[in-house]
Amino acid sequence: MNTLASRRELIKGLALGSGASLLNPVLLQLAAHAKGDASAIRRRIVFVVQGNGMNPNHLVPIGVKRRPDGRNERPKNDDPIELGLKNLELNPALNPLDPFKDRLTLIQGLSGRIALSDHSTNHGALGCYPANKGPMAQTIDLALGEALPGIMPHLGLGLMNKPEFTMNYNFSASGPGKAAPIQCSPELAFKSLFGSVNDGSGKEAFDRKTNLLDFMAEDVRKSRNALATEEKQKFDQYLEAFESLRDRQAKVDSIRDNLKANTPKLEHRFMKPTETNRLEAQFEIAAAALIIGLTNVVTLVSGGGGQHYISYPELGIPVDGHHYGHGGGVEGKDHEDCFRTVRQYHAKLISGLASKLNTVKEGDGTMLDNTLIIYISDSGDAHHPTLYEWPVVMLGNLGGKFKKGGRYLQLPQYQAPKHRTMANFYLTLLEAAGKPRKKFGIMDPNLKDIDQNGIVSELLA
Repeated sequence: MNTLASRRELIKGLALGSGASLLNPVLLQLAAHAKGDASAIRRRIVFVVQGNGMNPNHLVPIGVKRRPDGRNERPKNDDPIELGLKNLELNPALNPLDPFKDRLTLIQGLSGRIALSDHSTNHGALGCYPANKGPMAQTIDLALGEALPGIMPHLGLGLMNKPEFTMNYNFSASGPGKAAPIQCSPELAFKSLFGSVNDGSGKEAFDRKTNLLDFMAEDVRKSRNALATEEKQKFDQYLEAFESLRDRQAKVDSIRDNLKANTPKLEHRFMKPTETNRLEAQFEIAAAALIIGLTNVVTLVSGGGGQHYISYPELGIPVDGHHYGHGGGVEGKDHEDCFRTVRQYHAKLISGLASKLNTVKEGDGTMLDNTLIIYISDSGDAHHPTLYEWPVVMLGNLGGKFKKGGRYLQLPQYQAPKHRTMANFYLTLLEAAGKPRKKFGIMDPNLKDIDQNGIVSELLA
């Protein structure tokens, strides 16, 4: 038996036996399910971040007035307003989510003016800090990757405005000055995640990489033993890094059969890399990574991060988002038609992801029962944002951590005593994930009398 097979059998044995701390997450979960331990079910969070702003009116159900006088400006409420969605019709911009209406929470009124920018807020969207100063601190997706660890703590996938742009470093960060990549090539993402189950060069490269990491870790360990005591502590960082890579590679290898069974079929998407094909491929890769157990936190980015505006000729919109963001129309569509069409398309992709997770049994329910999908824009409320409010669409309740869906929630206006910010929202996510913090991001100096370090109590169960 070779080294990889031996390691795989060892991990399997541990997972079904003592439950030691180095177990493969997927096998540990299976063992827990066999024992009826529902508490071991993994929870997952998916961020879908679309460029070019999210019109708050797209969250308003048909027939609902945002203000008593019916005007479309920002609401002026000082207390939360909540409506049930059961007997309401979703706005056409979100109607593909209708099958999951009872799982939706539509949130209006969260502000994020600390990240104010002329277009994209970049890392500020997920980090709650100024838009154009680079990665100033850890973003919420990477923070949740630590709170809900998987084989891969976090997976970033996305779409840029040109196929040759394969990386976007403008959204996620693991810490100050440490931008985390969003992989914008479905082909490269596919090979990276599923190369171990492909025949031929992909599998061979995966095995070579695993064996190389074994040798590197052993070499580092031997070198460490030759160092003086005061030097070993610094050198241990290298050893830890190599062993972490090796262990992660081993965990991926241990679920190779599951990988092979759930690998998405994307050949036609690679042959014709149109905008919709690329984005649909990324959603399929994300679904497979979640189902297999490679990760529990995914960020799916569609344009944005700078001025990367996407055109969608397949949807009848051959111009980029900057054009209709400034009121331009195209081929019989005015700017509002363009925004609505693109929003409907993203809602359709989110609905498809939710449907796939809802078909996978988990515990007494499905994977979707234990998942939360968050849909926002990196430009907040508009192409040129004001960020007095930052619309948020939530689908799911993270295994009961959040209140049941089917809700439209208008939180108090900016500077009202009960007002809440995106930082409050992200602190709520961390609370639900079991890793609460006392603060997140940088506080809005114009909200000195508002509690910016608390949670949004209207959301948690």
